[in-house]
Amino acid sequence: MRLATPGAPQLTYCTNIHPGETWPEVRTVLERSLPAVRAAIAPSERFGVGLRLAAAAADALRAPGELTALRALLGGRDLYVFTINGFPYGAFHGTRVKEAVYTPDWRSPERGRYSAVLAELLAALLPEDCAYGSISTLPGAFRPSAASPDAVDAIAEGLIAHVATLVALEERTGRRIRLALEPEPWCVFERVADTIAFFGEHLFSPVAARRLATITGRSESACSTALRRHLGVCFDACHMAVEFEDPADALARFAAAGIDLVKVQISAGMVARLGGADDAAVRDALGTFADDVYLHQVVERGPDGLRRWLDLPQALAAAVSGAGLREWRVHFHVPLFRTTLGVLASTQAWVAALLAALRRGAYAGHLEVETYTWDVLPAEHRGEPVEVAIARELTWVMEQLAL
Repeated sequence: MRLATPGAPQLTYCTNIHPGETWPEVRTVLERSLPAVRAAIAPSERFGVGLRLAAAAADALRAPGELTALRALLGGRDLYVFTINGFPYGAFHGTRVKEAVYTPDWRSPERGRYSAVLAELLAALLPEDCAYGSISTLPGAFRPSAASPDAVDAIAEGLIAHVATLVALEERTGRRIRLALEPEPWCVFERVADTIAFFGEHLFSPVAARRLATITGRSESACSTALRRHLGVCFDACHMAVEFEDPADALARFAAAGIDLVKVQISAGMVARLGGADDAAVRDALGTFADDVYLHQVVERGPDGLRRWLDLPQALAAAVSGAGLREWRVHFHVPLFRTTLGVLASTQAWVAALLAALRRGAYAGHLEVETYTWDVLPAEHRGEPVEVAIARELTWVMEQLAL
């Protein structure tokens, strides 16, 4: 939904919170869950959809008649699609995801093919009154598998080739689709500084413009503009909070670098304070969040600076009693409306500061609540139906933006 007035941001939630890998499963979500959330939040307004489509579902939508049926489904429920989550390629619920969420990465032609299919679908679904459609994607690749200069060059080549696809798509359809790269811990770029460096060195550089010119036959000047027109960042609030970034400073640095926040995913992470009197209880509580489905990267801030672990079980195994007071931030998306989870806390205050900064800066892009970990939350922290929880999250965001 569009907030308040024309030119204001569009707000939705990501359907990756609902299990569904096939197109029939996604269709059921659109038929049942989305209308329930819309009825609670904006019963008299068109409601925007943050669609998550696995590769199998996206390919199924290309079958004759399926896209027409989807348009009819959306129109009949006063829904519209303006953003797609194109990060997870395959299964995302009910099975071990972990590092597999990063495959195929941007070195693989299959990642480019999948993203091109999503772009075609979004161009066909995007309403005329939307300035652009956004597709969020992984930040290149999982860093341990792509640390070499050759790997980074291959990632850049894949992204530049995809921009050529988006340029041609806009020329053919009149729809501007933007790819939003999502910094995440343990990826090729994860913090503000290395994201800016990656864009500057590999995507917004003269070399990148020349490469795009070779592919498209356009001038280098036009290609330099096209790279900025079609590429930007998906700013995930949980990821940035886990990395101990300052929200206002992060926004200012991206703006100074000329990198657009194409999409902002509004998500809260977990906070644990170790080394205090309740240290044992904190560790026990953290253990209940160490599921077998998703990676939960941990960043510790202690007397010696920042320390990182790939996953919560590794961090718990390495944690030493008596090591002094320190704070852990954990990549586990928890409901936005919760400030605490027993003896643990959330990064809700960080998210509130981010939303305040976006409001001050008159942000007019895409906002998407993304608490995909609902199914693996300990039962005591998900006592209501998921649609009720989503409505509470959206309400919380709207309250923050109205401050």
